[in-house]
Amino acid sequence: MSNHSQKFSTFVDTVNEDEQLFALQNESGDWVVCDSAEFENSDVMPVWANSETAQQFCCDEWQDYQVASIHLEQFLEEWVSDLNEDGVLVGVDWQMDAEGAELDAIEFAKLLVKAF
Repeated sequence: MSNHSQKFSTFVDTVNEDEQLFALQNESGDWVVCDSAEFENSDVMPVWANSETAQQFCCDEWQDYQVASIHLEQFLEEWVSDLNEDGVLVGVDWQMDAEGAELDAIEFAKLLVKAF
């Protein structure tokens, strides 16, 4: 298994075990969505399996954001369809020192559900 696949597998296991994932949100309720590094004219919403890793990204242009928890069931039932309709990809467990994977919201949800 590649290192990238292993990291994703660990991410999926952690999210399913904790039944939550994390993203960055500001006081106005806006979530971090940024330009995709992989796909032209696409946006991506980064999400993390743990709050500590997400917290590292609350700097520079995202310094006004805080880590916010999203319950897994709510993410699957409400967020996935909205992200898909808006054409927003999901950035999976980005790290400060590496490019993160960017997945279609529906594909991301399928991978999360298969792990149950």
